Amino acid sequence: MTSVTNNINRSPALHPYIPVDDIRPEDLNGSTFDPAHDVLHYDRQILDSIFAPKCIAVIGATETAGSVGRTIFWNLISSPFGGVVYPVNPKRPSVLGVKAFSSLSQIPESQIDLIVVAVPAKAVPKVIREAVSLGVKGAIIISAGFKEIGPAGVELERQVLEIAKSGDMRIIGPNCLGVMNPVSGINATFASTMAKRGHVGFISQSGALCTAVLDWSLRENVGFSAFVSLGSMLDVGWGDLIYYLGDDPNTSCIIIYMETIGDARGFLSAAREVALSKPIIVIKPGRSAAAAKAAASHTGSLTGSDDVLEVAFQRSGVLRVNTIAELFYMAEVLDKQPLPKGRNLTFVTNAGGPGVIATDAQIMNGGQLTTLSEETHKKLDAILPDAWSHNNPIDILGDASPERYAKTLEIAAQDPNSDGLLVILTPQSMTDPTATAEMLKPYAEKQLGKPILASWMGGSEVAAGKAILSSANIPTFDYPDTAALMFNYMAQYSENLQQLYQIPNLHDDHQLAANGAKKEQSPAQKAEELIQAVRKSGRDLLTEYESKKLLSFYGIVTVDTRIATSAEAAVKEADAIGYPVVLKIHSETITHKTDVGGVKLNLTDAKAVQDAYNSIKDSVTEKAGAEHFLGVTVQPFAKMPEGSYELILGSSLDPQFGPVLLFGLGGSLVEVFKDRSLGLPPLTTSLARHMMQKTKIYKALKGVRGHATCDLPSIENLMVRFSHLVAEQSWIKEIDINPLVVSPSKPDPKDPSKLVGLVLALDARVVLHGTNVKEGQLPKLSIRPYPTQYVTEKRWKTSKGKEIAAIIRPIKPEDEPALVEFHKTLSQETVTLRYLHPRSLDARISHDRLARICHADYDREVTLVVWATETGENNQVKESKTIMAASRMSKLHGSDDAVFSCMVADHYQGSGVGTALIECCVNLAKSEGWGTLLVPEIKHSNVAMKKILERLGFTLKTLPSKEGNDEYAYRAEILLN
Repeated sequence: MTSVTNNINRSPALHPYIPVDDIRPEDLNGSTFDPAHDVLHYDRQILDSIFAPKCIAVIGATETAGSVGRTIFWNLISSPFGGVVYPVNPKRPSVLGVKAFSSLSQIPESQIDLIVVAVPAKAVPKVIREAVSLGVKGAIIISAGFKEIGPAGVELERQVLEIAKSGDMRIIGPNCLGVMNPVSGINATFASTMAKRGHVGFISQSGALCTAVLDWSLRENVGFSAFVSLGSMLDVGWGDLIYYLGDDPNTSCIIIYMETIGDARGFLSAAREVALSKPIIVIKPGRSAAAAKAAASHTGSLTGSDDVLEVAFQRSGVLRVNTIAELFYMAEVLDKQPLPKGRNLTFVTNAGGPGVIATDAQIMNGGQLTTLSEETHKKLDAILPDAWSHNNPIDILGDASPERYAKTLEIAAQDPNSDGLLVILTPQSMTDPTATAEMLKPYAEKQLGKPILASWMGGSEVAAGKAILSSANIPTFDYPDTAALMFNYMAQYSENLQQLYQIPNLHDDHQLAANGAKKEQSPAQKAEELIQAVRKSGRDLLTEYESKKLLSFYGIVTVDTRIATSAEAAVKEADAIGYPVVLKIHSETITHKTDVGGVKLNLTDAKAVQDAYNSIKDSVTEKAGAEHFLGVTVQPFAKMPEGSYELILGSSLDPQFGPVLLFGLGGSLVEVFKDRSLGLPPLTTSLARHMMQKTKIYKALKGVRGHATCDLPSIENLMVRFSHLVAEQSWIKEIDINPLVVSPSKPDPKDPSKLVGLVLALDARVVLHGTNVKEGQLPKLSIRPYPTQYVTEKRWKTSKGKEIAAIIRPIKPEDEPALVEFHKTLSQETVTLRYLHPRSLDARISHDRLARICHADYDREVTLVVWATETGENNQVKESKTIMAASRMSKLHGSDDAVFSCMVADHYQGSGVGTALIECCVNLAKSEGWGTLLVPEIKHSNVAMKKILERLGFTLKTLPSKEGNDEYAYRAEILLN
């Protein structure tokens, strides 16, 4: 591919999916932001000590030829970063002509920003301790010999990290190549040369791969904004660097070579935020068992399931590719062309063979061929020879002129069925590759809203044409199958981004957040009591009865299940339920009932029940032991409605991502067919639907061969409730519902206008973590669940004596429509006071903006909404559909401080709503352990907000007036912890 260079050295551009939101200093590329108003210190980031230091010390600098210490020191003093570099070596008076110091404390510089450590691993803790005592905030540890060598190395890492944290020092490494910042000119690596400046941030766990990519980039003239070797990620990880490069105005794209994920929650949180403004492209080896083992050996870390990692990338908007070349291809393609809205690709070619090859590549990689519309056929018939292919690929024949290519492309681009175009040219005697490229240039500038890719096949004959297309921002590939693959990557990336912030359907959520702050026990509390009772008995396995009871707490419908400890009791329960019935073993130790003859079906009378009880007892005694038999459960024999399906819904643990959900075809042959998809809890209804769509059984659930569609919304809601169960009950190690029986929908007898279908959990299995596991050892969710602890009901009286009741809670994805209505009620004065300038309603209620707010990452951002209340059934107080006020708190990257904003609907201003809301915000921030809550700027005329903040303990400071504006403003902050 000849056009990589032009892409990577272009200026950063806004990503197609960047939402309209409050402008922050980093969005302005540092060009128009007034430092006097940098109240949040956006111009100083914690990792600046590593990427933009003014003073560096190299520990282990030496003159030994070929040594790491010599190479690093030489690279630093010969690079143009403009700062000071000191060598530290107690055995030499100077290094490469520069005065050396025996220790860091001997250096006269008042503040050392960064140390680069190249000494034996055992000496590193002492070096870090001295650096911390001197206030050094950044370290790059080149040295190897840490966790990759075993327990002794793990202990060294523990010591180093403990010392570093005591002084707020950030560390890259150990066992790494180092860091380059071509923008500032820093080369703190032992690579043989410096990377060229560009706009791609490259992060790699493999130092050797870094040097290979660096060598390749110099040949291909590819530039970088940052070039980072992470090593074993003792401290600084993927999330830290993604946030840093996401804020960096010199970076337009982030590409990653990853061997292990490290802090899964940190990665997903950062990627999910940054992917909307800058593409994140990852190559992650380890798809095969052998590669995964090699990666684990290399990094000293567990690698986890590759299937789970794939799901995590999709959930966070990250694009995964398979080869190093594809990393750079996609960096170019995503920068030069808009994302497709679907997977339909149209081919325009002057040869049949390449079109067939491209078609195979398109279909085999999950894409589709555009079905040309009737109108498109007519237009093409009017301009093309009779012998054209009359189909897609559009073969315009070997004598195609530049004009024929251009007219065909224009017509094909207008087809509403097409999501993108690939133009293929082979150099035939009648073909002019250069003139054809010139004719296609205008279409790159027309902004068709669809990506255009090209494949100019050949060598010297097509070289000039390739250069023309590349300069016109049309990515050009040597082979059409490669181009088709890149289009499918684009489509996949587009789907990932769109799925990030889809509005889920409202559902009858069991959460307190949906029904108000109830007085009775929540489902989570009931489930916790049950689980703790089982643990106190010394067990880690729930019985079937207990498992179904657990599901019922979360609104998951199960078959009526009763325990009987004798044959007579079994008959009594069967009589009460009604025949036919099913008997299953009741045991605290046996999970696979059929293996021990523990299931008897379709029992039609009392004698059959007695015989079945005795048969199960005898079989279990023989195959497992009498102590494992505690009786039976009696259940109705659920006759499966015609067209029913057996599904499985479960959860198990991944070593890196914690609990992982599974959905698919269930029943006794679940492990044979292996038709399943994975997901990360918690789910929304839209995420649940996407999980279903990835399975083959989904096609049947939608209705096939005359069967009606199953009750898909009910299945979605059940999956959401199940995901809440998994997210809230951290003592659960494994859980599955198998089978989960679903049937085609039929008119609801109570309301024939509605279609409902059976969704019933027939059997369940729950395994807990062992009694030897401590609470602090429980695996953490990779995505923080909804924080129900911050749901509260508040009542107060206004100054006029009117009583107000409200529910204040964190926002949820399904709240977006209500938030739109809230914004519609705001006056222009209220909007100006909040945003400090007029802002249109369309901008405020755009889906891109509100979706980001509603799909909050609760680890770093919480929006609290105040809901008016109404009285529901049994005099329960519940939410109305009216939002009275909203506030938003966002943690600053690399800091425990958070920014805060608040807005109250005009109708509720002066009623105490603002005070109640801000009190909740302050309490939440304290509970989260945040440092300072900041209100960046409050207009002088916003007297009400000023009074509330002062009353609640905020400190207000006057800001200098901005140029051209006589009105001064305030900054408010409150120290929390």
